[in-house]
Amino acid sequence: MNLKGKILEISNTQQVTDTFKKREFVVEYAENPQYPEFVKFEAIQDKCGLLDAYNPGDEVDVHFNLKGRKWNDPKGGVKYFNSLQAWKIEGASDGQAAPQTAEPSLEEPGWISEDEDDLPF
Repeated sequence: MNLKGKILEISNTQQVTDTFKKREFVVEYAENPQYPEFVKFEAIQDKCGLLDAYNPGDEVDVHFNLKGRKWNDPKGGVKYFNSLQAWKIEGASDGQAAPQTAEPSLEEPGWISEDEDDLPF
């Protein structure tokens, strides 16, 4: 999945445990500019460094995985959590350029010939 928008905030990397770290960031997604959405992503482990090249205000294309977790509450209840884990971030100018197409030829292709009348009707 991916989402294009403008980076609004970038948090510092958090060392959650000895072996786990994460970094959160918020992207303003304005498919409808009148009602923008503010989507919080997280980068984990070695992906935390992806954000070093970006600043708030940068236009980006965030590639991410949707993750869902189930947690059993000590009181016996069940809770569900979702997270958006970013695995690739491209700047507006980082993406691949649109493929170049040759100018259309105004000449008839070789397979069209008025001289040959091989039509069955």
